[in-house]
Amino acid sequence: MEKNEGPGGRASVYSEGGFTFDMGPSWYLMPDIFQKFFEEFGKNPDDFFELKRLDPSYKVFFDNEKTVSISADIEKNYELFDSFEENGAEKLRDYLESAGKLYESIVKEMLYRDYRSILDLLNGKLLLQGLRLNILESLEHFVSHRFESEEARKILQYSIGFLGSAPQKTPSMYHIMSHIDMTMGVFYPEGGIRRVAASIYELALEHGARFHFNEEVQRIKVTDGRANSVITDKSIYEADAVVVNADYPHSELELLDKPHRTYDEDYWKSRVLAPSAFVAYLGVDRVFDSLEHHNLFLEKDWAEKFQQVFDPEKAAWPEKPSYYVNVPSRTDTTAAPEGSDTLFILVPLAPGMEDTPELRERLYSNIMDDLEEKIGENIREHVVVKRIFAINDFRERYNAYRGTALGLSHTLRQTALWRPSHKSRKVKNLYYTGQYTHPGIGVPMTLISSQIVCREIQDELEDIKAK
Repeated sequence: MEKNEGPGGRASVYSEGGFTFDMGPSWYLMPDIFQKFFEEFGKNPDDFFELKRLDPSYKVFFDNEKTVSISADIEKNYELFDSFEENGAEKLRDYLESAGKLYESIVKEMLYRDYRSILDLLNGKLLLQGLRLNILESLEHFVSHRFESEEARKILQYSIGFLGSAPQKTPSMYHIMSHIDMTMGVFYPEGGIRRVAASIYELALEHGARFHFNEEVQRIKVTDGRANSVITDKSIYEADAVVVNADYPHSELELLDKPHRTYDEDYWKSRVLAPSAFVAYLGVDRVFDSLEHHNLFLEKDWAEKFQQVFDPEKAAWPEKPSYYVNVPSRTDTTAAPEGSDTLFILVPLAPGMEDTPELRERLYSNIMDDLEEKIGENIREHVVVKRIFAINDFRERYNAYRGTALGLSHTLRQTALWRPSHKSRKVKNLYYTGQYTHPGIGVPMTLISSQIVCREIQDELEDIKAK
């Protein structure tokens, strides 16, 4: 049952005037996770889409007008870090070696596990791993003690914003993100992330799933501790089990009666939410060669700007933030008409703030002033398609709690066991999957979450048969 017009959830699609936008995720990372997911069905990703490794992986614009490109060739990145600081290449090599070993260990020992109690964490391998992870050290501290230059530090920490956290609040184990983008590579599926969503939809249809689009769930009815039906705005469906991948707080607080909720309003108020976002979808009638597929614009005082996003007491619409510009038309022939570009501009915002047309236009104007200055070209006079999507839209389109774009931040107290459970503690046959659960935010993580839920249901069916 899907409230909106098609599959994909936040991986929605917006098309206008020959321009096609992935409305949500835009990075294809961790190809091994996608491979493992499709293998569940006896398939490979390349059965559905052509995957290209981007080179450069992304381009970084610093506040001092300096620009650098992160290459698909790791040796070039070592040379780049040598230009940032003395022994930069050696430092990066050691850093990535550490991140690579940690990644392999985390994938094998942690990501595909479910955590229902503290006992699930107390086995020998995981305890040893916890010591190696330096889980009490922040990523900011971890990076700052290994690199001196602001350029190196920012490049090694930028990705945490995409995981919905600030470097000073994120465990150092997340330095694996540098291994993910620099060593494993940044990829793009022809047809965009929307093609990945469509592939999973096709697999579901092939295996007998039926979809009801434009049909909003209004209630999950529970009788004698079991979810026995799902009530939508169009019909009532009897259920043997219910799997929810809608926004977790919405599902608990709006779809279930109070006695059946695992997490109440106070629980959600106490959580550290990941950011919302301001997103501008722009179709422009020319190509801007100074922009690559992925572009990061990082401001000098980005630590202060993180506080505007992650500290509720300092939450504010920023005047001069760091931001991200995605140009899928640089790679994707289906994204824009020939001779045109599709721009996706994203600025992280604190969730729950006031969202008005005036605030949106002021931020849009500030961002465009900065972007045009840094690339030395006028963009606004070439805009033929424009759509702004922000806090209120996330709330209305996705039922997102306080308008968060991502869910829960990856703080220490919101990792593994301390993320919301895959299985309801109050309703026997009610399950949850998606970005709120373990392992967390991002397309690869939500695929793993669904694989965990699938195993749980299969295990319970086997237990029922055995009895």
